[in-house]
Amino acid sequence: MDIRPRILVVDDHKNIRDPLATYMRRFDFDVEAVGDGKAMRQRLDERSFNLIVLDIMLPGENGLSLCRYVSEHVGTPVILLTAVTEQADRIAGLEIGADDYVVKPFDPRELVARIRSVLRRNRTPVPAAAPEPLAQPDCRFIFSGWTFDTATRELRNPADEVVPLSTAEFHLLRALVENANRVLSRSQLLDLTQRSETVAFDRSVDSQVSRLRKKLEPDPRRPGMLKTVRGDGYLLATRVTLEH
Repeated sequence: MDIRPRILVVDDHKNIRDPLATYMRRFDFDVEAVGDGKAMRQRLDERSFNLIVLDIMLPGENGLSLCRYVSEHVGTPVILLTAVTEQADRIAGLEIGADDYVVKPFDPRELVARIRSVLRRNRTPVPAAAPEPLAQPDCRFIFSGWTFDTATRELRNPADEVVPLSTAEFHLLRALVENANRVLSRSQLLDLTQRSETVAFDRSVDSQVSRLRKKLEPDPRRPGMLKTVRGDGYLLATRVTLEH
């Protein structure tokens, strides 16, 4: 059964966001609309989305700051809504991770077309088969001085300090330690880490690996443990032991 793409519209003008959400639902999108960054962050904590339509000019935290947050911590594609005079903001948005932008005022048909284009670019085919996790029950993984407890979702570094993990980082690290020293393709990682109802995006895996690498590696630019295998995927190259 096909799953409707989930779209989050973030715009502080109710007379824009509500009619826009209504219009987009006509094209078989599952659309939610909120008015500011605080509400956006709350919805992202509660539910996954396939794309965010994000206005740059928002009260409180602006759209560029929110776009950076999404790029670094969520990995969801973003289309920015910008004013015609904000060329510098459009460039800045693309540089920090936005996938596209639409200039206000805009024809909603153009926005729908751009949404479909971004979704097509980022969609990843479901792999024919993925490796089975080696350890299904909750347990503690010990590797290179690190301790990863899947029951408490706690990661401790070699100095026994807690290193916070986002939900996406937790699932990614679990997939990697359960398949340590095995090369996992992006498609396999998506299959191992995404909930079944979530449309998977190839770009999100790269973003999540980059964030996790910054927490695990002394020098993320020269990783010794979470390695990229060019053309194939990623590898957690370390000995892992289990404590049930």
